[in-house]
Amino acid sequence: MAKLEITLVRSLIGRPGTQRTTVKTLGLRKINHKVIQPDNPAIRGMINQVSHLVSVKEIEA
Repeated sequence: MAKLEITLVRSLIGRPGTQRTTVKTLGLRKINHKVIQPDNPAIRGMINQVSHLVSVKEIEA
């Protein structure tokens, strides 16, 4: 099963609360912080909401 490496590349300053909550739910804290998440529809939906703030790379696990 594939996994996703998600990196926060833009600041959360001035962003709406829903975007801040989504980024926190993904497990991201600071700029350039990376997390590994499973590739499933829920995670993909969260990434789509904050696609302008994160970069995503697919990795094999």
